[in-house]
Amino acid sequence: MPRCVAIIPARGGSKRIPRKNIKDFFSKPLIAYSIETALKSKLFDRVIVSTDDEEIARTAKEYGAEVPFLRPSELSDDFTGVGAVVEHTLNSLKESGQDYDFYCLIYATAPLMQVKYLKEGFERLRDSDASKALSVTTMPFPIQRTFKITPEDRCQMFWPENFMKRSQDLEEAYQDAGQFYWKDIHKAAKDITFGSDTIPIVIPRHLVQDIDTLEDFKRAEFMYEAVKRSENEDR
Repeated sequence: MPRCVAIIPARGGSKRIPRKNIKDFFSKPLIAYSIETALKSKLFDRVIVSTDDEEIARTAKEYGAEVPFLRPSELSDDFTGVGAVVEHTLNSLKESGQDYDFYCLIYATAPLMQVKYLKEGFERLRDSDASKALSVTTMPFPIQRTFKITPEDRCQMFWPENFMKRSQDLEEAYQDAGQFYWKDIHKAAKDITFGSDTIPIVIPRHLVQDIDTLEDFKRAEFMYEAVKRSENEDR
């Protein structure tokens, strides 16, 4: 059986939503949902939280994750990318004799993530020649008809030629859903960005919400409540 590790980055210094990763979300800290979904999937040999923060570490352990080390301060500022955090975690595990075949980067702010899509990502990647699988969702509006606001406070379309085209005649566009990212550790990535070796795992839009601002957080609460109510009605 392939050996898989889940890595959940969760630094303590979030600015726009203070203490975001452990902020209360329906009576549980936000990060608990990512941990519990990863554990429920039974895909992982270990579920590890990478944090620089003692309180986040205690919370993560309380909900079943492991925190085998605290992340160094040089990997905990606003400019450190998740790639460096994953590399640090994998290197630390390797130094302790732990090698894996796949890792899954899971975001700490994904309370709407579901086990079935996490499993789909692993299974499709395992059975393919790709090196990555990424949670994605459709854009809510055709990007071909978007516009910017000029310095003169006027609207300017990026592609004016699309103004009269029907939405259904424009190609569908997708975005990163911000839930999970699978990687086959034994395969070199052919593309730095999402490209020919990345499998898209399409998540319905009603299960996707980035949480970067307090407005995002409130919207995620509304969405989570609606999803749970729908699930209860279907039983």
